[in-house]
Amino acid sequence: MSEETMSMDDFEKALDSSFQTFKDEDQLAWDHLQSFKDEQTVLTVTVDGVVNKGVVAYVEGIRGFIPASRLALGRIEDLNTYLGKELQVQVADVDEEKTRLILSCRELLRAKEAEEKQAKIAAIAVGSVMEGTVENIQPYGAFIDLGDRLSGLVHISQISHTRIKDPSVVLSVGDKVTVKIIAIKDGKLSLSIKALQEDAQKAEEDALTNVEIPEAEELTTSLGSLFKNIKL
Repeated sequence: MSEETMSMDDFEKALDSSFQTFKDEDQLAWDHLQSFKDEQTVLTVTVDGVVNKGVVAYVEGIRGFIPASRLALGRIEDLNTYLGKELQVQVADVDEEKTRLILSCRELLRAKEAEEKQAKIAAIAVGSVMEGTVENIQPYGAFIDLGDRLSGLVHISQISHTRIKDPSVVLSVGDKVTVKIIAIKDGKLSLSIKALQEDAQKAEEDALTNVEIPEAEELTTSLGSLFKNIKL
């Protein structure tokens, strides 16, 4: 049927049908979004715009908002650097009535960071010696920043041979220290300063033990040779 021969009733029916098709497709999109949220589906989106306190990306033709707080693990200086970038996200919140779609990168970034941290820890052997910086002091010990996003705890009992009531008696935030890895459990590093002192003391004792003292006969011979070359 051409537009010329289409009656008003036919036109209205066609118009209603087109709206219904659009509504059905729109509903299907929101259903998909709800499914993505329920199943924690990982989606790849492209940042299409920058708005106040976040960026915009589209999923299933629906405009989604990624708040700056869910865009990265650290502080973002310039949101415009994300424009046009592809990101992996999950649906954090979906509300069809309010036409609200909130996306998030944060959970995926945290999982990736945790995975990378575990890989780094797995590469460290107990007994390794590392350099670090005191980053936090608690009554029970001091946390040491080992660099590369790794840190460990020196328990108060592992700080010094001398009994101390508080780690701050010996250490201060910002101090550079050398520590020994004495245990790795549940992805956490246990460190010791005292163990290195013990190692140094043992090495010194071993060195003294290995010194060969000449026997009396050898000593007499050596002295005889010495006096033989002395002219009186």
